[in-house]
Amino acid sequence: MSYSGNPMGGVKHLLLLAACLLLVRCQQKPKVSMFPPLSKIFVGDLIYLRCDPSGSTVKWYIKEDKSSGNKIFKIALASRSDSGDYYCEDNGQKSDNLTIDVLEYVPSASLTIKTGQPVMQPGASIILQLQADESLYGWKCYVYRGGDKVKKIVLRLKNNQTNTHLFEPRPLNVTETIFWCNNTQNQRSNQVTVRISENQVALEAYSLPAVKGEALTLKCLAWGTDQIREAVFYENDKVLQTGSSNTYKIPNMAVSNKARYKCRATFVYPGYTAGPPDKVESEDQDIYVHAPPVKAVLSGERYLQCSCEQCSSDPFCRYQYYRKVGQEWGPTESSEYSITPEESGTYACRAVWKNWRSSLSNIMDYKPQDTSTLLVLFLVVAACLVVIIILAFAYFRYKRRNATGALYEDVGLRSREKGEDKYEMLGPGAQREAEYDTLHPEASGREKKEADYQPLKTGEMKEGVYHTLGAEGAAGGEGGYEALKKEGMKEGVYHSLGAEGAAGGEGGYEALKKEGMKEGVYHTLGAEGAAGGEGGYEALKKEGMKEGVYHTLKSEEAEAGEGKPEAVKNEGMKEEV
Repeated sequence: MSYSGNPMGGVKHLLLLAACLLLVRCQQKPKVSMFPPLSKIFVGDLIYLRCDPSGSTVKWYIKEDKSSGNKIFKIALASRSDSGDYYCEDNGQKSDNLTIDVLEYVPSASLTIKTGQPVMQPGASIILQLQADESLYGWKCYVYRGGDKVKKIVLRLKNNQTNTHLFEPRPLNVTETIFWCNNTQNQRSNQVTVRISENQVALEAYSLPAVKGEALTLKCLAWGTDQIREAVFYENDKVLQTGSSNTYKIPNMAVSNKARYKCRATFVYPGYTAGPPDKVESEDQDIYVHAPPVKAVLSGERYLQCSCEQCSSDPFCRYQYYRKVGQEWGPTESSEYSITPEESGTYACRAVWKNWRSSLSNIMDYKPQDTSTLLVLFLVVAACLVVIIILAFAYFRYKRRNATGALYEDVGLRSREKGEDKYEMLGPGAQREAEYDTLHPEASGREKKEADYQPLKTGEMKEGVYHTLGAEGAAGGEGGYEALKKEGMKEGVYHSLGAEGAAGGEGGYEALKKEGMKEGVYHTLGAEGAAGGEGGYEALKKEGMKEGVYHTLKSEEAEAGEGKPEAVKNEGMKEEV
C-alpha cells in the first residue's frame, strides 16, 4: 500500500487556517469586563478591569486619559475619583465604554474575618461572618480567585429570621482571594480580601481599607509563636519604629500615608533552647488611603439622637442604633430621629437607605436616668403648682367679697386755698344702681341769686333715685331748690331736701312736678331755718295721676315768710292718702 498524497499540501492548509483565525481575532472588537462582577461599587472595593481579546500591549483610556499596560487594569482601592468611563484599545480597535460609579457609602451588610488574618499561610482556612440589620433570608456569598470564574458559596441558614451567620470557605491556595455577599434585593456586603504568604512573618493592618482621618494599626506577626523580642516597621524601606512592641499605630491617616509597608521580627519558638533567635521580614504590602464615606453623628444625654447631613432631607432615610456586646455591634432599634435606651452600654448609629448606609457613627457611653428621682421631682413640682393655684384662688375670692361691701366709701375733702370753690367735687364710683350726687362747694364771700344746686336730669330712665343736697350756709339766692323734673317715667321717687340755714330767697322749696306718671311718691322737705321767702312749701301738683301719695312737711324754725305749707292738691285722684 502506497501513500500518493502530497504532505506539503496538508501543512499549507494548517497554516492557512491559523492565519484565518488570527485575522478573525485581530478584527474582533475588544470588550472591557469587570471582576469581581459587582452590581454596585463602594469606596474601598478592589476591582480588576480586563480587556479581551488583547495582545501583548493594550492602551487604556480612563476618563479620556490614556494609559499603556497589559490586559489587566487594577483599581486597588476604589474612591469617588475613580468614577467615570473606561475603555481599552487593541490593534487599533477600541472597546465600548464601561461606566463605573463609586458610591460614597458602605454596603447594607457587613462581612468580617471571624477566625484568621488578612494574610495567611498556604492551605490555611478562615471563618467568615455575615451580619445584617435584618434577616439574611435570600442572601448568597461569592468568591473570586482570579481568572474569569466566580464561585458561589451556599449559606446553610437554620431559620429565616437570623441576621448573623458564620461560614468556612475552602482552604486558601491562591495568592489573593476576594469574598463578598449579596441578595435578591440588589443589596450587598463589603469585600474581604485574603492573601497568602510562605514567609514566617506577616504584616497585618487594622482596619482595612485605610480611611483618611482615621487611625490605622500595623501589627507584625510570626506564625507559631508570640514571643517576639523585637519588631522593626518600614515605610518604603524607611524605618518607622524599632522596639519590643510588635504594633505601630498611625493615628490620623492622610493621602501621604499611601505607601508600601513591611516589618521584620526577631522571635523564638516555644521551647527553643539553642541557637540565636530568628530574624524574618514580611512581604511588602501596599496600603492605600481613600476618602471617608458618609458618616452619621450620635449625640445626646437624656436620650440618643442620630443625625446625618445627607439624610436630613431624604424621606427614604432612617436611623439604625447599635449596642456593643463584647466585641461586636448588635442592632437595637430603628427610628426616624431619636431613642431612649433602657439599658446602659456603649452605643453607635448609622443612617440607613434601601441599598446602602452610612459608616458607623462616633461611639457614646449611655446610662439611663434614675426614674425614681424623676418621679420625686415630678411630684414636688406638681405639689408646688397645686399650692400656688389654691393660694391664687383664695386671694381672688377674698378680693371679690370685699368688692361687694358698702356702695360708698367716705373720702375726706381736700381743701383748696385758691379758686371759687373751697372743695373739689367727688365723683361716685360705679355701683349696681345708678346714683348721682352733686356736691356744690361752699361759697366764700359771694352772693348767689339762684339756688346753690342745679337739678339733676336723666332721660328715659325706668328706675332711678335722685338726691339733691343743699349747700350749708347758702347766703343768698331765690330759694333752696329748683324743681326736679322727669318725663316719661313710670315709677320714680323724688327727694328734695332744703338747704340748712338758708338766709334768703322766696321760699324753701319749689313745686315738684311730674307729668305723665301713673304712680309715684313725692317728698318735699322744708329747709331748716329758712330766713325768707313766701313760705315753707309750695303746693305739690300732679296731673293725670290715678293713685299717688303726697307728703308735705313743714319746715322747722322758719324765720321768714308765711310759716304754713300750701295746700296739697291732687286733681283727678280716686284715693288719697
